[in-house]
Amino acid sequence: MSTDTPIRPADPASVGGHGDTGSERRPVALADGPAARLRKLIGVDEGLLAWVPEDRPRYTRYGALVFNTALVGSVSMALALTSFRSDLPGIAVVLAALIWFWVVLTLDSWLVSSTHGTSVKKWTLMLRFFLSILLGLFIAEPILFQIFDKEIRQEIAVGNEQTVADYRGMLVSCNPTDGAATSDRAECGRYQLKVVGSPAELARQITSGTARAATLKAQVDELSREHDDKLATEQRLCGPKYWIWTANGRDVTITCKRARTATAAAASELAPYQKQLKEMTAKGQNLSAEQDSAANAYQPKLQRAIDAKTAQRAAALDTDGILTRAHGLKVVAESDGFALFLTVVLHLLLVCFDAMPVLAKLMSGATAYDKMLGRRFETSQRLHADELQVQQACARMEHEAQRYQVEQDTKDRMRRVQRGYQRAQAEYAAEERAELEARMNRILAARRA
Repeated sequence: MSTDTPIRPADPASVGGHGDTGSERRPVALADGPAARLRKLIGVDEGLLAWVPEDRPRYTRYGALVFNTALVGSVSMALALTSFRSDLPGIAVVLAALIWFWVVLTLDSWLVSSTHGTSVKKWTLMLRFFLSILLGLFIAEPILFQIFDKEIRQEIAVGNEQTVADYRGMLVSCNPTDGAATSDRAECGRYQLKVVGSPAELARQITSGTARAATLKAQVDELSREHDDKLATEQRLCGPKYWIWTANGRDVTITCKRARTATAAAASELAPYQKQLKEMTAKGQNLSAEQDSAANAYQPKLQRAIDAKTAQRAAALDTDGILTRAHGLKVVAESDGFALFLTVVLHLLLVCFDAMPVLAKLMSGATAYDKMLGRRFETSQRLHADELQVQQACARMEHEAQRYQVEQDTKDRMRRVQRGYQRAQAEYAAEERAELEARMNRILAARRA
């Protein structure tokens, strides 16, 4: 059960009043201002901290560390966006930086606020420290890119020049000026160019055309022999020896007409092959003429094709991508001992900066505020358990009262039902007696009559 009467009078200092902070009276007045807001970032209860005001500077600096980490994270995000996406408008960069500031602030606030109290285990602190390391590494990279921006850009430019030079060298190696085929070289699979007018290609075309012309000429010769044989047969069968004289004059035999038809068919079959052979011969002569001048005309065409592919390759190379800049930073760090040392030191510095609240918790141990908060947790648990017991007892008594009331109501209803039943029985008995008496009177009256 609860009561509205307080156990002890309220202390103005404990509820937000401003008392004399220089006195020994505890709790002291609640603090206000920037320092209190910094402590609020990490979940500090000012009412409880008022009992141990000596811990206020420590938790104020905890809050300042969290705020500074979020501020550095937002600057890091702005640097990353301006470095990798220079086409973004300024308002987009500012908005993304503010969002990242809020994300880092929220995460670090949770990491620090979850370490308050004496019930925090060491392994949970190590997990929080690991999360702080990951966050610090993510914040450190854009800052390192900006610090080594000049060296990274120089390394990227040198690497791209070397890549373009190697690509051009492979194009020159896999595309000789005489147009010789390099398909048998496995490394040339991606570097072969198709340039019209190659001397080697013309030579291959001439060789292929010569072979086809020879085959076609053999077919033409065969068809020519067949045509000559049929023409000789026609001349023989259509000669004066086989003429036929009729009333209309001279005529030839049917055999002669058949021979002429066969000869015409052989001639029509031979003509296309002869025309094709003539065209192939002319084409071969043209290719031979082109081959004589191809050596001088092919080299400029090949050079222009190589220049175009090289320019295309150079334009496709990345200069501002995050992976490209990360690779450039890796090369810079590996090529110079001081750069490597500075990279490691900056990484460690930023990681320790982000993990400093958790590190401070690990190194300082439980404060007076933590012990009081732990006792408050224990007290709250006990009070909650007692409250549950009180609620259970009240519920049990309420249930007993309701059951007793139901029992009494049931008894009353049973008594009312019993009385009603008895009344009905009495009325029924009275009616029976009245009816018996009426019968008896009728019988007596009949006897007297």
